[in-house]
Amino acid sequence: MSKLALLKQWFKDHKGTVTAFSGGVDSSLVLYVSKLVLGDAAIGLISNSESLKSKDFKIATDFCKTHNINLEVIKTTELEDPNYTANPANRCFFCKTHLYEAMVDIIQERYPEYTILNGTNLDDLGDYRPGLEAAKNHQIKSPLAELNINKAEVIEMANALGLETAFKPPSPCLSSRIPYGTAVNNERLKQIEHAEYVLNRFGFNNVRVRYKGEEASIEVPVTELEVLKSQFKKITKEIKALGFSKVTIDEEGFVSGKLNRVLNG
Repeated sequence: MSKLALLKQWFKDHKGTVTAFSGGVDSSLVLYVSKLVLGDAAIGLISNSESLKSKDFKIATDFCKTHNINLEVIKTTELEDPNYTANPANRCFFCKTHLYEAMVDIIQERYPEYTILNGTNLDDLGDYRPGLEAAKNHQIKSPLAELNINKAEVIEMANALGLETAFKPPSPCLSSRIPYGTAVNNERLKQIEHAEYVLNRFGFNNVRVRYKGEEASIEVPVTELEVLKSQFKKITKEIKALGFSKVTIDEEGFVSGKLNRVLNG
């Protein structure tokens, strides 16, 4: 049996599901296949909080409109939680705890027989992800991880199903651009978001702007470094207008999860 067939089979044991949806490829696949199997008993839920890019929120809502999927929109309040805003190494734990607690409340009130899901895949289990502990605490199911489906297989399945999110670059929450121990607040999140939009407008899609106080450090794939340098003067001017006094290029290029390196040192 193919992995896709196994995934479809997985949903047949559930009366209904509510998937924590971000608009990324993993949760898109889980939500889409749940809709294929369960119809209107498959629901997506997204938190339109400050740490989610407005562009990603639009991608998520458009996805659900396109595929006629019921989407619940809530707003979690992690920015009111000092455990989160202090930005400890396990910041994700507190964020996901807020999300899952809200989901559990909604489920108990309106969909008491439904199962709460996330898009965690097999590869995620080998990474540093404090949010996994929050999922475990709230009995959140991870069908992709349970079926040993890895990231490459997720992309392959999403592409085979014609999902528009199949090759969407990963877009973790904006707080992940701020070094651990540096406080997270709405102003900083907006600065980062709009700095990345500046780079998007210049044609850089897979990009990170790391917040370093007054400095914005830009990461793009190594193959795009020369193009970035050729447009750096114009880009710097626009990013400085957002409140940064210094803009730099990370010569190593884009590396996902770079700020986690301090945890291994």
